[in-house]
This record gives sequence, C-alpha cells and structure tokens, in this order.
Amino acid sequence: MDSEQRERLAQRVLERAAGGETEVMVAWSSSELTRFTHNAVHQNVADADVVVKVRSIVEKRTGVASTNLLDDASLDAVVRRASEIARLAPQDAGQPELPRGGAAKTPEGAFMSTTAAATPEQRAQMADAIFRVAEHHGYWCAGFVTTSCGGVTIANSLGARASFDGTDSGVNVKMNAADSTGFGEGYDTDVRGLDAHEIASRSAAKAKDSAAPRSVEPGEWTVILEPAAFGELVSYLADHFSAQSVEEGSSFLCDGMDKRYFSEGVTLSDDYAHPLNPGMPFDFEGQPTQRLALVENGIARAFVTDSYYAARMKRENTGHALPAPNAYGPQATHLVIGHGSKPINELIAETKRGLLVTRFWYIRTVDQKKAIVTGMTRDGTFLIENGEITGGVRNLRFNQSIIEALARCELGNALHRTGGYSYSLVAPAAKIEGFRFSSGTDF
Repeated sequence: MDSEQRERLAQRVLERAAGGETEVMVAWSSSELTRFTHNAVHQNVADADVVVKVRSIVEKRTGVASTNLLDDASLDAVVRRASEIARLAPQDAGQPELPRGGAAKTPEGAFMSTTAAATPEQRAQMADAIFRVAEHHGYWCAGFVTTSCGGVTIANSLGARASFDGTDSGVNVKMNAADSTGFGEGYDTDVRGLDAHEIASRSAAKAKDSAAPRSVEPGEWTVILEPAAFGELVSYLADHFSAQSVEEGSSFLCDGMDKRYFSEGVTLSDDYAHPLNPGMPFDFEGQPTQRLALVENGIARAFVTDSYYAARMKRENTGHALPAPNAYGPQATHLVIGHGSKPINELIAETKRGLLVTRFWYIRTVDQKKAIVTGMTRDGTFLIENGEITGGVRNLRFNQSIIEALARCELGNALHRTGGYSYSLVAPAAKIEGFRFSSGTDF
C-alpha cells in the first residue's frame, strides 16, 4: 500500500469521526524471514498486513482502537470504539491538543526498491553462501536472512499529515565449532549491500581463532568491545533520554543536564537521517523529528519529548512519540555514537593485557538509574597480551555501570550499524578501562 493509498484511507477514517480530536495511523508492512540451523533452512515465513489505529481524545479523555479490516463497516466500528473508550477513560488534565505536524523530509536511502522486491530465492542464495563457508570449515551455522518493507501514514483532525516508506534487510550468523563459536551480522536498507559470504567468513574466523579457549580470572579488565557488543551495551541507555524517565526519576539525567557524565570523546546523538541507518523523519503523532545531540563531548545536552511531555514539562516537542498507548513515553530510536580517531587494530596494539569482546548475550538491568547491567560475553572472546590477540578465552559474566564504562572509554574510528530484536543503532568499537567481570564459565 503506497503513501497515496494510505492517505486516502486515513482521510476516510477521519471523515467518520465526530466530536473531540482524532488521530489516525495507517501502517502497512511486509516482512520475510529465512531462518536456518545446522546448515539448512528450517523456517521460511512471510507476513503482510495493514493496520488502522484510531486515537480519540474527548474532553481530555483518550481512547485507542485498531483494526485490519478496511471495509466501511469496520472503519465505522473502529472509530466508534475509540470514541466510546475515550468517553469511559479517566480524564487527564495534562493531555494537550494533538500536534499540527509540519514538513518532514525522508532521508536518502530509507526506501530501496531492490529490497522491496527481494524474493525467497535471493534469501535462499544468501543462506547457501553462508552454508558453504560453514561446510568449508567443518562447522555448523545458525541464524537468519531477512528483508522487509513498509509504510506509515499519520493524519489528525487538526491538520497533521505525514507519510514515510522504508525498507530493511539483515543477516545474522553464528558459527559453531567443536569448542568455540563466532558471530557475524550485517544490516542495510539495500539488500545488495549485504555480503553473506563475507559476514559468514567473519563469523567462521571468530570460531576458528577462539578454539580451545582458556579460562581467565574475573575482575577488572581492559576490554575492547566490537560494535555489536558496544552497541548492545549503549542500547540500554536509550530510555534514559526519554522525558518520561527524566520526569519520573529513573534516568541518570535526573542528576543534572549540561553536566559531564562520560569521557570527552563520547558524543551520542539521535539521528534518523544517518546514512547507515536512515529512518522515519516524523514520529507517531506526525510531528517532525528533530536530529538531536543528546551528549556532546561527554556532557549531557538533551532528552527527547512528545506532545504530552513537552506540554507537561514546558519544553519543545522534539517529535519522538511512540504509537499510543504505550508505557515508555517518547524514545530516541536512531542512536548514533560518534567515532574516535584510532582503528580497532591500534586500540588492540596499545593494550598490554585485556580482552576483545565480539558481542554480549542476555543483558539485564540491575539498577535502572545507575544504568548497572549484567550479562555475558558470547561468540568470540579473546585474550590480548602485549598488543596481540593470543587466543580465545571462556566466556565471562559482567556487572557494570554503563555510565562509568563510558566515562573510561576511547572510541574506534569506524562506524557500523548493529542491532537486535528491539534496537538498531550506529556504533564504533570501544576500549574501556576497568570493565568489571564477576565470574567465569566453563564454555
């Protein structure tokens, strides 16, 4: 469903509304996933849907209803249901009127027709390239190849109108050897930008080089985190930059803005137009999204708002609303960690004794405000001695404040897009002093 079709559909819904304020979101998505294990595809799925979500605000009471039935009777019903829910909901004196939107330009590269037209055969060929690498090394692999496309249109009764179309693709590979594993990933809005053979080869090299891992003592270590590990760690800071977290007291920013929290080399922004991760230029209220410097040279400068928290905290609306209703408040969804000046090989060469970490696994929050998390290394952890990688080590569990880690870090010079099930961001490698490991494992 292209933007013109979605906009016509949104207008049909708005015309059915009577009384109060009405917001309509029309979201179309098509996603395909080829999942594999033991060098064979075991799951190939595709999903396509159109969802119409209606938010009705009546005398500062809010109701939300949705449907994926697009006939006239179903559209009548969803508008009526949202209005009825609103009239039964508790009144929120702080509810502002809906935003009126504004100009928003889709960044270059956000939608690629090559990805939108990707076929199951293409994904199977990419999987086959991965299998060939695994079989060459005598390993077995598991992971996925995915492609997706979709579009969002927001319209409301106060005149906001915004539409966006985007695509994405990804490869995730874990190579499994006799006593070691290795990881590789790649993401791109253009599926042609993904080299499945190269990603698989990188993963296989990790498994090969970490074979026969030795145990090392837990404690404080100098670590060099590759982008996948560093990006996942920083993703746990994202909600700290939400106005809701700041207002409720769960963000470290409650200790003060314009204050130094991280090392001078750390800059963190929210940038939907970054070329490695271009995305939607407006939020789920149709408000243009601002490209924000959240942290500049280690100093906290900004957090994100939506219409509700902008009014509540008497701040500017930065255009970071999630779909209503949600429990999270506004969110920074396109984090970019600025790069440093040294390549990762130089960071390694300057390390007398430390650990190189490919990725983390199963990170969980221990203390929200202090941003203390726990988790484990996974799929390629290596010992560094006198500036050289000397072999694999068994995985370690860590217990670490992300804030303290970023106060003791030096960043690599190359940016990469990395991601997981709930995040996508741009990050370099990072060297962190005094990273705290609490225990070891036998694998």
